[in-house]
Amino acid sequence: MPHRQVLESLSGLLLVLFVAMISSTVVSTALPLIIGSLNGSQTQYTWVVTATLLTATASTPIWGKLADLFNKKTLVQVAIVIFVLGSVASGFAQNAEQLIGARAVQGLGVGGLQALVQVVIAAIIPPRERGRYNGYLGGVMAVATVGGPLLGGLIVDVPWLGWRWCFFVGVPIAAIAFLVLQKTLKLETVRRDDVQVDYAGAALIAAGVSVLLIWVSFVGNSFDWVSWQSAAMVGGGVVLLAIAVWVESRVREPVVPLRIVRTRTASLAILGSLAVGLAMFGGAVFLGQYFQVGRGYTPTEAGLLTIPMMAGVLVASTVAGRMISRSGRIKPYVVTGAVVLVLGFLGLGTIDHDTSLVVVSGAMVLVGVGVGMTMQNLVLIVQNSVPLRDLGSASASVTFFRSLGGTIGVSVLGAVLANRVTADLTTAFGGRGLTGGGEETSALNLAALPPEVQQVVRMVYGDATAHIFVIAAGAALVGLIAALLLKPVTLRNTIDLEQSPKDEPVTDPITR
Repeated sequence: MPHRQVLESLSGLLLVLFVAMISSTVVSTALPLIIGSLNGSQTQYTWVVTATLLTATASTPIWGKLADLFNKKTLVQVAIVIFVLGSVASGFAQNAEQLIGARAVQGLGVGGLQALVQVVIAAIIPPRERGRYNGYLGGVMAVATVGGPLLGGLIVDVPWLGWRWCFFVGVPIAAIAFLVLQKTLKLETVRRDDVQVDYAGAALIAAGVSVLLIWVSFVGNSFDWVSWQSAAMVGGGVVLLAIAVWVESRVREPVVPLRIVRTRTASLAILGSLAVGLAMFGGAVFLGQYFQVGRGYTPTEAGLLTIPMMAGVLVASTVAGRMISRSGRIKPYVVTGAVVLVLGFLGLGTIDHDTSLVVVSGAMVLVGVGVGMTMQNLVLIVQNSVPLRDLGSASASVTFFRSLGGTIGVSVLGAVLANRVTADLTTAFGGRGLTGGGEETSALNLAALPPEVQQVVRMVYGDATAHIFVIAAGAALVGLIAALLLKPVTLRNTIDLEQSPKDEPVTDPITR
């Protein structure tokens, strides 16, 4: 396709990606106020994010399989409709439980949008040229990530709007994306008649992960680490995941193809994506909370303070994408990005409630650069290693594991932060609740707390946040090890892999 025609088709896809990205970023700075107004807990704060990530993760491979059965353009539009329904329901939520449920529906749409955009782009642009267009993807992601927190902060700071518009604001953008796609995206339906959707595998994986994440969220508070509840939930989660692996090895069209995962290039790239997703999603989600609850800034100011990280993502993804397209070499950029990501999170691991904003901003820039150089390029490595017939499954698989890492990261780091904050607040107030008797008030509902109590809560949150960034640095280190173990990869210039003499697709060109 000529460059102009590619850009016309890409315009609708970029708008779709923007819709998916802004659905989470627009609430990132507003979430402390949202949960506070609903009198929710730190655990519910975490699950408002985790619910979306979990359903998006579970549905991503299914969307990838459906892309091999039905028209990709139609599927993208269906995902937009699901996203809109979840957004409207989130905006009308009356308590934290309803909000979590509505966000789970929203996540089904987000999973489709994230997976299908990757599939469509991979189907029309060769890997060697895709690095050039990945810069546009990175730019859109950066704009959504920078503009989202700012927009969310402005919405909650404007009295006549209120936090519910953080969810409603995505509806007109999604409608515009729907119309743009209808006009610009022209795709023929390429259907594989032998495709089967592995609903059982997806359900088992989602159930197993959900049980373990629920256990992580409540252990230490609702029950002890060594208890029958822990044994039941951990044992049940492990059994469900073991059955899922057995199912995936038996079905003809697994939701996570083991033959792809077993190749060295794909498995290391997937491991890297898992670690990067855990570090990035898990760490970034709590930055807005750190600035507002720990430092006392308004939602708008918190959005402005996250700009250094998003600027790092924008510059790094754009520059690295163009340099990769020129050279065709990708490993050096992924390794460099992984190193920078580890250093960035180690820097954030030193902060407290009165750390200089210059130090915090410098560490966020490093995190942004690391994410920009690694996240999308790890997807590209997997896409480069599989034939066209497996593109949908491979793209969905790496996105699945990246989202899974993010889900685990948000849940685990949120649980660590909640337990730390609960313990520190209990110590600070001599074992009493925040109100010292009577009905308990959420620590995030700062407006309902006396000024002297607010000060203690801010100090506790500001100091406790550093611990989760140290854990995120450990996850990023795993991604660095995976990147170092990758063999040097040269991106191909063709849409499909060459066929072997027996006309069998080559699943790992590096070992050929």
